[in-house]
Amino acid sequence: MPEAPVSDDDPCDACGSATTDALSRTVRLTVDRSQIDAQRLCPECFADWIDRYQAEMQPDRSPVDPDSEIIVD
Repeated sequence: MPEAPVSDDDPCDACGSATTDALSRTVRLTVDRSQIDAQRLCPECFADWIDRYQAEMQPDRSPVDPDSEIIVD
């Protein structure tokens, strides 16, 4: 799927504020070389996105309860 051209007055997809090309960041989600999603973000929303990504991608370091119930289908 070809990417739509971005102009200088396109808004941030997260907050809607105007963002110039020089300051914008584009986050793309691609699976098997097919683009699933793309978001144009202002610097503040991009920083928030990075923080959220890092928090969600950290491995779960909680101890495993050996007595927890395991369900196998």
